[in-house]
Amino acid sequence: MATEGALGVLAGGGALPGRVAAAAEAAGRTVFLVGFEGYAEPAVLAPFRHGWSRLGAAGHTLALLREAGCREVVLVGPVKRPSLLHLRPDAEGARLLARIGRAAFAGDDGLLAAIVRVLAEEGFRVRGAHEILAEAVAPSGLLGRHAPDAQALADIARGVAVAHALGRVDVGQGCVVQQGMTLAVEAAEGTDAMLARAGGLARPGPGGVLVKLVKPGQDRRADLPTIGSGTVRAAAAAGLRGIAFEAGGTLVADRAALVQEADAAGLFLLGIDPETFIREGGPS
Repeated sequence: MATEGALGVLAGGGALPGRVAAAAEAAGRTVFLVGFEGYAEPAVLAPFRHGWSRLGAAGHTLALLREAGCREVVLVGPVKRPSLLHLRPDAEGARLLARIGRAAFAGDDGLLAAIVRVLAEEGFRVRGAHEILAEAVAPSGLLGRHAPDAQALADIARGVAVAHALGRVDVGQGCVVQQGMTLAVEAAEGTDAMLARAGGLARPGPGGVLVKLVKPGQDRRADLPTIGSGTVRAAAAAGLRGIAFEAGGTLVADRAALVQEADAAGLFLLGIDPETFIREGGPS
């Protein structure tokens, strides 16, 4: 028998889908997870009622949500967008793709906004992961023992300008800046691949910084920037000195583990308000 009012979690990769589900259960909600094959991790879904679906099998996904009595859904966890050739939509998926229209070929924000709209038209209310898991939202200020120096602060300011320029054209959420030079920008490859590329472009002298921001005008119900221990390890391997991220708009996968990893690697973690940072020349 379907449970009325369940929260449906459309789960991509990483641990956050499980944390969102656990937080919802702790608040008295019934949850049902739909894991996207090839992205969601079985061990993360295992403690909860769940099912599996291909990205292109929209009909199957919607049927699972409806059978579980879901009225609200949350999209959480990274999913790399496949080409239409590999998407292999089912009949319902093809119908929904037709409704999404040209947004299917646009940047991630355009596509995600269209998906949120279509889910609403199908009778679901879309929630943001940050609404369910408030403690995962990154705070303002320093986390951990290490702090940026003047050069790192200047690099962060440059990174804010670059990341906002990227975001306005719906390209990516982050960049790497070293000594005023933009080493790499994030596009379809994702943060870890960008960091690996940046490591091979590093210059002699003080290491660079990673800047991760919400795109200007982004719908915060989908694809908020996320950082975790893996981000810190990749940043350290690339020779960076720290990570600056948008306070109140970035999800932290596991704050205690993140800080421990950064402290051990000698990296700073800094939550910023981008507009204040640029206006005042430093953290608020």
